[in-house]
Amino acid sequence: MHTDFDRCVRAVQSKDARFDGWFFTAVLTTRIYCRPSCPVVAPKVENMTFYPSAAAAQQAGFRACKRCRPDASPGSPQWNERADLVARAMRLIADGVVDREGVPGLAARLGYSTRQVERQLLAELGAGPLALARAQRAQTARLLIETSELPMAEVAFAAGFASIRTFNETVREVFALSPTELRGRTRAGQRPGTPGVLCLRLPFRAPLCPDNLFGHLAATAVPGVEEWRDGAYRRTLRLPYGHGIVSLRPMPDHICCHLSLTDQRDLAGAISRCRRMLDLDADPVAIDDLLRTDPQLAPLVDKAPGRRVPRTVDADEFAVRAVLGQQVSTAAARTHAGRLVSAHGEPVDDPAGGLTHLFPSTTALAGHDPQALAMPRTRRATLAALIGALADGDVALGVGSDWERARARLAALPGIGPWTVEVVAMRALGDPDAFLPTDLGVRRAAAALGLPATPGALVRHSARWRPWRAYAVQYLWATDDHPINLLPTG
Repeated sequence: MHTDFDRCVRAVQSKDARFDGWFFTAVLTTRIYCRPSCPVVAPKVENMTFYPSAAAAQQAGFRACKRCRPDASPGSPQWNERADLVARAMRLIADGVVDREGVPGLAARLGYSTRQVERQLLAELGAGPLALARAQRAQTARLLIETSELPMAEVAFAAGFASIRTFNETVREVFALSPTELRGRTRAGQRPGTPGVLCLRLPFRAPLCPDNLFGHLAATAVPGVEEWRDGAYRRTLRLPYGHGIVSLRPMPDHICCHLSLTDQRDLAGAISRCRRMLDLDADPVAIDDLLRTDPQLAPLVDKAPGRRVPRTVDADEFAVRAVLGQQVSTAAARTHAGRLVSAHGEPVDDPAGGLTHLFPSTTALAGHDPQALAMPRTRRATLAALIGALADGDVALGVGSDWERARARLAALPGIGPWTVEVVAMRALGDPDAFLPTDLGVRRAAAALGLPATPGALVRHSARWRPWRAYAVQYLWATDDHPINLLPTG
């Protein structure tokens, strides 16, 4: 969008928050870059230029606005909508792959040469993978500086910087303040939080309907791994350097996030996974506008706009849980998963109580005895085949995976049918166009609304909902009074 100068100018002059994260406005006279909704007086048109990413603006010598904090705006929705090389690379960079494995590691995960990855990112985003990772490190550093009492040296290494000198130079260059000055700008009188817990605000594009989002996560919560407590969804996180516990509470204009980590280097990855699980980078206006064009769906959209797709923080975990939940009730699926957790999950300490384990890794599950689960023999065989394929890497479901390749590999496993493939594509892979025409809840809702109820006819009708069919599923499911559609109380 940043190449459409007139459209960008209109968005800036109207302070349209819907475009935050789509592009960044750089002011030639002040050398500052802002989000489109920046509350300050809009600059003169002749002094505006536009960039597709914060990294590109920083690389061009602009520093972040202290008023609108463009580095903290919701991410571009297109990285979760697309399945091409650039989108896959952006999801991996957000997950911290460049910081952990370097650009060669990023390229290896994508299956392309380093040169090809750099060339495509530069062509579309105006910045290469190192610059994009540097911009993310700066954002992580700002969060740690402003929300923790960590010494600056620990902040530097936790944010992924190789040296304190580079950390100081980057912070000063991006924010026009030293790390100490940045911490000093934190509001006076702000109460200190719980020691060891970071308190963050996760922004999103309005509107956001939390009912099915948190309802689904709470209703399917695995005992010991997840819980709903005091108006917040809590769960344990398996992360590259350690583990964490997160509490996510829906607020009118943000998600309140309390995050406890055993290793602060996992901060950026943990935030990225939580944003992905809650689908916070979606563009609800574009999605709902398209779905409203179907007269049968329009009343559902108007009743509760902004529904998100509840996703996951761990794709392998979700795939295992999807098989456990085949043809059984939500309660039975939770029971099966809870038994796996008790037998094979890693214990964790939760000072607040309630959470006891990490969901077991596929490596740990590879040695489990399928006979221990009270399931039909064929489903136990399916689970064993899936766990083996995930552990061996034959099926890759990570954020940088190829969606169609993953679908094909899943479908080749015994006992994995179209419903399981598509629900994994929807909630684990994050494909916004995944569709479940054979799902009983979808078919019931379709029949009640006067839509075609047979799978084939419903697939043909759903062509008008593309590329947002996963969101159409959320609206169809919401016609039922199942707990997954209701924001928990208490």
